[in-house]
This record gives sequence, C-alpha cells and structure tokens, in this order.
Amino acid sequence: MFKQILVIVLLVFIVAPTQCRKRHVINFRSPNLYPESFTWDPKSDHFVVGSLRHRQLISVSDAGVVSTLLSDDSLPSNSSFLGISLDPRRHRPRLLAVVRRLSPPFSALASYDLPTFRQLFLAPLDGLLPSPIAANDVAVDYSGNAYVTDSANDVIFKVSEQGQVKILSRSQVFKSEAVDQTLSYKDCGLNGVVYNPKGYLLVTQSNTGKLFKVDADDGTARQVILNKDLTAADGIAARKDGVVLVVSKHKLYYIKSDDSWSQGSVFDETALEEERHASAVAVGADDRAYVLYGHIDEGMMGNSERDEFCIVEVDSEVESKGENVWIFVLIGLGLAYFFFWRMQMRRLVQNMNKKTA
Repeated sequence: MFKQILVIVLLVFIVAPTQCRKRHVINFRSPNLYPESFTWDPKSDHFVVGSLRHRQLISVSDAGVVSTLLSDDSLPSNSSFLGISLDPRRHRPRLLAVVRRLSPPFSALASYDLPTFRQLFLAPLDGLLPSPIAANDVAVDYSGNAYVTDSANDVIFKVSEQGQVKILSRSQVFKSEAVDQTLSYKDCGLNGVVYNPKGYLLVTQSNTGKLFKVDADDGTARQVILNKDLTAADGIAARKDGVVLVVSKHKLYYIKSDDSWSQGSVFDETALEEERHASAVAVGADDRAYVLYGHIDEGMMGNSERDEFCIVEVDSEVESKGENVWIFVLIGLGLAYFFFWRMQMRRLVQNMNKKTA
C-alpha cells in the first residue's frame, strides 16, 4: 500500500511542473525580413521562416538563433516567399515554397532539395487563368503532390512532384458566401491549406471566415459547417490529435471534428496581439502550437524598417483546464490511499494490542 501511495505522489510531482511551465517565446532578429509564413522542421529541430522583402529562407532555433538556409537570386527581383511546407516523406526530403511578386504579377511554386537547398523546379502558375493569380499557401501530400491556394480567384492548384501544374478546384462552393465589401481584406479569398492523410484538404477563406474540405483527387469541395465563423482566417495547421488550428490577426482558433470534417466545432479561441499581426501557425515539437508575429501590415507598406520578430507558443485555456483537473484527481487518489492506509494500520495496531493484552 505504501508503494502505491509513493507512486501517486511521484506522479503528482512529475505532472504538475509540466502544467506550470512558461510558454515558449522565441525572439529573433533579421533585417527587414517581415516573415509571412513559417513551418517546423522536426529533423533539424528548428523553424523555417520566409520573407516578404527578400528572396530568402532562414532557420530559427528554439533559442532564437538565426541562420540563412538559402538566398535564391534566380527568382524574379522583388519577389517574396509566402507559404512554406515540408514534404512529409522522409526518403525524399524537400521544401516547397510559394513565390510571389505583386508588380508585375508573378506566382510560382519552388521546390528545394534538403539538406542542400538546391532548386529542383520552379513551377509558374501564371497563365492558367485569365486574371492575375495571387498564390498564397501550400500543403504537400504523401505522394509528393503540392496544393497551392490562389487568394485572388478562389482556386486551388495541384503541382506534381516533377513540377507539372493543373487546376484542382475552382468550385462554385467557394463563391457561395457574400463578401462584405467594406473589409480591408475583401479581395483575399482562399488562404491557408493543410493536407489530411485521409485524402482531403482543409482550406480557409479569409474574406468570409469559412472553412472548406476539398477532395485531393477530384477537387470536389464542400463547406465545413462550423458553430461560428473564423473571422479574417489566415494560416492553418493540424495537430497529431486531429485538432485544427486557424490563425487570424485577432486570435487563434481551436477546432475539432467528429465526422471527418463535414462539421466542426470551435471549442476555444486565444486572443493575439493585433499590432504585431500574426499570419501563420505551425505545430512544433511535442505538438505545441506556435504563431508567427511578422508585422506584415508594416512590411507591405514598403518604406518601413524592422529587424525584430517573434514566434510565440500559444496554449488553449480550455485544454489547460482539462489537463489541470488530472492533477487534482491524482492528489485526491493519493489522499484516499493515504487515509485508507492509515485506517488499515490503525486497525492492525489495535488488533495486535488486543492479542498482547
């Protein structure tokens, strides 16, 4: 019995510190980087970060140490790295990055070998539609296909491992919701994209706050029924437990589904610092959620300068409360065992006293 009590007490002391740890804040410096997106590289144990101002990708360690991964001068001048994604296949490590220039318009998907960062291909997206393309985010499946969102036309492109491009979906479902014309981001449609191993994409739409499920083979799309809109939805990521994270300038949304995303529920929201403009979310080590504060509003103005940026771990208050309950459960169990043990020992002593008397 004493051993059981000891185990319970040890569990309490082991679990409690993990619940009380401080959130992880990574401050890093890079002149005029103004990063719009980032992703976690589990193999190298660092974040890969893009830039609005430079044709450059950098790595940021959990201590904020910065190093340049690549500077691609073969890309058009004044182009940016937007969405970034890693090929999930370990035997063919690649990094996929959306390349975009505002004027004259240019959108493409670049593929780089890891760890050499040699460019494998640059797949232009312009010319596939009659109107200018605004490529934004990218996701990769387990066959090496990449999926790129077009925020200007509400279109999703599919790019093969060899760099061949086709239109996957231009579903009218993307146009089914009215857009508030007073919004500053009224022209920003499909935005963040994440691939689900079951064969579909989850895609955010900024100007309506909607979430879509898109078949990765035939492009069939349907709107995910949510209990609330995802206002100004931007980047998206998925945890190993199936919880989907959607970031906006204002907050981070936590969403779950019990039916493979026909419906979903926003079960928590965490307020973010609007003036620093979070634009991307990534899942790091131990399934922790991180947002990127890249000050992109400031960066898009073109005449500003800044060299300090930040990656911040964000916790769900709802989930934290649920985890804290287990601490009290363990304490309760420990106390129950302790009092039961004391009662048993008291009876044993009493019985022994009777026998000796």
